[in-house]
Amino acid sequence: MIAALDATPLTVSTGGVRRYTFELARALAANYREDEYWLLSDQPFDISSTGPAAENLHKGDGPRTAAERRWWLWGLEREMMRRRVEVFHGTDFSVPYLSRRPSVMTLHDLSPWLPGQKNVNWQPHSFRVRSRVPVLLRARIPTMLITPSEAVRRAAIGRFKLDGSRVVAVPLAASSHFHPVERAPAARPYFLFVGTLEPRKNISRLIEAWREVRKSQDVDLVLAGRVRKDFIAPAAEPGLWVRGAVPEEDLPALYAGAVAVVYPSLYEGFGLPVLEAMQCGATVITSRDPAIMEVSDGAAVHVDAMDVGALAEAMRARPTRREESLKRAALFSWSKTARKTREVYDDARRLFGK
Repeated sequence: MIAALDATPLTVSTGGVRRYTFELARALAANYREDEYWLLSDQPFDISSTGPAAENLHKGDGPRTAAERRWWLWGLEREMMRRRVEVFHGTDFSVPYLSRRPSVMTLHDLSPWLPGQKNVNWQPHSFRVRSRVPVLLRARIPTMLITPSEAVRRAAIGRFKLDGSRVVAVPLAASSHFHPVERAPAARPYFLFVGTLEPRKNISRLIEAWREVRKSQDVDLVLAGRVRKDFIAPAAEPGLWVRGAVPEEDLPALYAGAVAVVYPSLYEGFGLPVLEAMQCGATVITSRDPAIMEVSDGAAVHVDAMDVGALAEAMRARPTRREESLKRAALFSWSKTARKTREVYDDARRLFGK
């Protein structure tokens, strides 16, 4: 099989969709050496230093002519014709407008269509996704759909009136470099949040809960992750550390050294930082979001994310869930994700045109 993956998520330096695209491409190439995989985008991206070293994983050229700069309408199709691509995987809500070959679209979550709190959209810059994806789905342009959890699968089928037989939940995984790390105790104990700093991550309530805990316990709060433009940064105060984006190689030690990883997100499609933390042996305190509960399956402490008092109580108790975390995380791997994804590619080829 010759398959192409949308490499546009690789044009940014961080983010869950970038990690998904990178790890999936690497795992597919490693597990299916008889296949060829092409990473295609109309924007520059680099996989030479950190990308997978596999003979069957290739980087496309991008637009060669002015006409091909109309990428989704014409350029991508020309590139796939040159590479003899048999199936296309849109890793970030996108597939070509014209259905000339089997295609698979990943719907990571439904946040572009949810109002968020006070009717402020959680994805204010996703107008193109909000308007285009429903049209593609109504026209049945994607042959198959992938969601990262059963929670998103059920929600997508209900919202967009999809044929459930063509929507498959394929769980993600934490990268292999997330594992328990032996390290000297931190100079000061800290709770840790890892993830994009944005409204739906519920950071303001996390800070409120931490302040309540701090009245009786001398413990810091570290916020690690890319800061999105619509995030209102908290005022500086003792013990609160906004670290911004943290290099991948530094995260395992940061997870392992925390008193607990606190992830009170209001909505998730999967909740990858929860799984990363568990794979490092960390105790996780998180919300009751359906996708996160599906991922943790009892290995995390769940509270009502809207209840600051309940969140503070869980943080104050400092539970220990190391063994539960490691046992649950061991059930996930990118090899499993690649195998299930490859099965969806086969389904798309079988069902195309039917």
